[in-house]
Amino acid sequence: MPIIKSAKKALRGSVRKHTINNARRKAMRSSVKTLKKTLNEKELSAAYQAIDKAAKRGVIKKNTAARKKSRLVKLMR
Repeated sequence: MPIIKSAKKALRGSVRKHTINNARRKAMRSSVKTLKKTLNEKELSAAYQAIDKAAKRGVIKKNTAARKKSRLVKLMR
């Protein structure tokens, strides 16, 4: 555990960001999972939105998002 005041503050922020990032990652994964079950256009749009949001916020990298979206479209064909 941190002793210095600024380190304690940084730890609080880090924990907060960690929980938010995990929630975004979980939302992305669940939307992709529902798309794989249903395979309809509405779910594809929701999955794209979740993936783009995760990439924009830095949860996943830009190329990872592009790869995931490409694979989803390939799955829809």
